[in-house]
Amino acid sequence: MRWACILFTQLALDGALRSRTDQEQPLVLVAGPAQHRVIRAANPAARQLGLKPGQTLLAAQTLTSGFAVAEYDQQQIDQWQHFLAAWGYRFSSHVSLDYPRALLMEVESSLSLFGPWPQFEQRLRHELKELGFQHRIVLAPNPAAARVLTNVHDSFAVAEAGLREQIECLPISRCGLDTDSVSALSRMGLRQVKQLLVLPRDTLAKRFPKRVLPHLDTLLGHQPLALGSYQPADEFEARIEFNFEIQTHQALLFPVRRLVTDLNAFLAGRDCGVQQFMLGLEHRSQAVTPLPIGLLTPERDTQLLFDVVRSRLEQLQLPAPVLALRLSAQNLPAFVPQPQTLFDERPQQSQPWEQLRERLRARLGDRAIQGLVAVADHRPECSWRADVTGGGAGLHDSRPRPGWLLTEPQPLGDLLPEILAGPERIESGWWDAGDLRRDYYLVRTRDGRRAWVWQTVDGSGPFMLQGWFA
Repeated sequence: MRWACILFTQLALDGALRSRTDQEQPLVLVAGPAQHRVIRAANPAARQLGLKPGQTLLAAQTLTSGFAVAEYDQQQIDQWQHFLAAWGYRFSSHVSLDYPRALLMEVESSLSLFGPWPQFEQRLRHELKELGFQHRIVLAPNPAAARVLTNVHDSFAVAEAGLREQIECLPISRCGLDTDSVSALSRMGLRQVKQLLVLPRDTLAKRFPKRVLPHLDTLLGHQPLALGSYQPADEFEARIEFNFEIQTHQALLFPVRRLVTDLNAFLAGRDCGVQQFMLGLEHRSQAVTPLPIGLLTPERDTQLLFDVVRSRLEQLQLPAPVLALRLSAQNLPAFVPQPQTLFDERPQQSQPWEQLRERLRARLGDRAIQGLVAVADHRPECSWRADVTGGGAGLHDSRPRPGWLLTEPQPLGDLLPEILAGPERIESGWWDAGDLRRDYYLVRTRDGRRAWVWQTVDGSGPFMLQGWFA
């Protein structure tokens, strides 16, 4: 087996930066009581001002100004890690969150689908860059080795044959041991793992903490490591809070796109789509403004979802400045991709019908675009209905039916049309006072058109035109 470890080098900071339009602004994350706020993370712009983790907020404000401050929220960090696990679930059936701020994925069974590892790695990096998370990636024969190697490597892959050599080169302080064990080994003058491995095993077991020897065996693959398996949630919910009030629709578009991108990553991981979801606009002193979004069919295209939300948002009159956005989706039906041809013959300036349809509904209203769905009734007049929800299912009928049905049947006019097929007898409607008994025929008229006509069962009366075939 081969395991990929993705280490998120600044997960808390990336999570805070994703909701900000100006990501170059100096930003620090602080934690601790109000009397002693301490900087836990700082972006590069803040470091250039002399700010660094471990510094008190009071000292930082004395040193300089012009930097933003956000809360270092451990619960928010855990939520981001679960979101990234949902993203990784699309690439592997075994994703683990057992290590903090890291994602472990079994990728041996995924290479046949996503290509050789260099190609697969580039795809992971590209998507993580789009999501806005900095990272390091290492491939190793076991998950423990993959995790510790990310401490000193990036874009690194090691095979079983070279694993021991790479583990030996690790500093003891970076090999995954706890602080007490590292301190005990350091007092003995041991700096690298290879110095440990040359010692007798019984000496290691007696003189050092009990966890050292099993940990080394796990790194070398001599002892298996049992990992938990992530299971994706059945619902999606994400929230972006602003550090100032937003009063215009235009300023909301950037965080809306972030939320829709996150929704797309979640849906791709669960291999499902979304047909209904809710965007909530939170205010300071008023109730949440709900903005329900409904689609005709399940979708998960980022651009399509964003266009629909933007159109609905532009029609909404903001009752008050917005302090936060929350997007939630509870019903996640299966997603069936639209069939496509090998060569796209569509002009570049046009757009797919699904995207055009949802744009029209968002701009003109839900009831402005209607479709037709079949109804389980043999009578032609009752076999269809207009539909605006997109929830109707078509009924399969192998018998020929015209594409154009007349509102009311009318005499055909041809005295003796050429009969191509029939009769097909339809007797129905006795339960709703709409009883009919007719024999239907497929005929060709004198001018070559094909029509669907009927006569009464006893053969009396003229042929009545019901519809035309294309």
